[in-house]
Amino acid sequence: MRYTNLILILVGTMLMTTPSPAPAAEANKPGELLVYVGTYSGPKSEGIYAYRLDLASGKCTPLGLAAKVKNPSFVAIHPTQKFLYSVSEIEDRDGKPTGGVSAFAIDRATGKLAPLNEQSSEGRGPCHVTVDKSGRVALVANYGGGSVASLPIGEDGKLAPAASAIQHAGSSVNRQRQEAPHAHSINPSPDNAFAVAADLGLDKVLVYKLDPSAGTLTANDPPSASTAPGAGPRHFAFHPSGKYAYVINEMDCTVTAFDYDAKRGVLTPKQTVSNLPGDEKVKEGYSTAEVQVHPSGKFVYGSNRGHDTISVFAVNEKDGTLKQIQNVSTEGSTPRGFGIDPTGAYLLAGNQASDTITVFKIDAKTGELKSTGQKLEVGSPVCVKFVQ
Repeated sequence: MRYTNLILILVGTMLMTTPSPAPAAEANKPGELLVYVGTYSGPKSEGIYAYRLDLASGKCTPLGLAAKVKNPSFVAIHPTQKFLYSVSEIEDRDGKPTGGVSAFAIDRATGKLAPLNEQSSEGRGPCHVTVDKSGRVALVANYGGGSVASLPIGEDGKLAPAASAIQHAGSSVNRQRQEAPHAHSINPSPDNAFAVAADLGLDKVLVYKLDPSAGTLTANDPPSASTAPGAGPRHFAFHPSGKYAYVINEMDCTVTAFDYDAKRGVLTPKQTVSNLPGDEKVKEGYSTAEVQVHPSGKFVYGSNRGHDTISVFAVNEKDGTLKQIQNVSTEGSTPRGFGIDPTGAYLLAGNQASDTITVFKIDAKTGELKSTGQKLEVGSPVCVKFVQ
């Protein structure tokens, strides 16, 4: 009996003194988001950088370099929020005229990105990547090669080789900028039935049928919608309603609004407005870059390089047309990409030439931007994406 009691005492002592297992690493706390910034690598940048955004205060805490990548000029987040995909905007990969697309696993506690694998983008100079709504396909646009491709995604987040690669053909009126196709973006439709690619070199927005199960793209009928000659369509955004869409035209600094027939995948242009304020004309060195729709669907935002501003448009609820309500300085040089957080509270504008990101607060009622006074320092920021 004494030996039994002694054993019980020893076991109890061990239980009290043995340290408990370390708690699992925390993900974002309530009211926080991870922020990932794609860049052009160079003297001040080595790849993709991470921050943590406090939605209550708007404060962004730097988490440092998340992953070393060559020219990760655009990144995309998987619908599960577990994986991140990045282009590598290069002209040559393994001796072939193509760039790359990389897959990473997201460490939500640290913001670090663990490499999974990489595949060919099937074209030179990939500049844009998105993930379809099902999380089964990565879509990439190759600016230098003038092509688009679709890469299946496995359950482990890894990329398979391209299931389809489509070469655009043709040119448009500006023989210096539009001598050949230059695919600049590709976005899945809200219902995931189609994918839309804006091609700056063709003055066209091309529509593809999207098959998520096979991971393939095929030309729609009709295959495209046109912008004005010399407009140079660049980035594209659907309205949350699925009834409208918007393309920002790089070369003439305009935004074109479309009606969208979701059943047929048909875009019909209905309005084109200047992205510059008032009657200001396009000058040498001016060009637009990013366009995004506010999560509420009430506002559209577009960036102006050279003019170094973001224009804010109110969306007409009845027909989706736009009216400019504000044009605000980004407090830096060459605002290329920007990100609107999923709650619609903040806009983070990347100033590529001044190596800064300016944090703006969004007025929920008016859509207008007001600088928080906070600037983040990062080399050549191009793309801003959020993880909840």
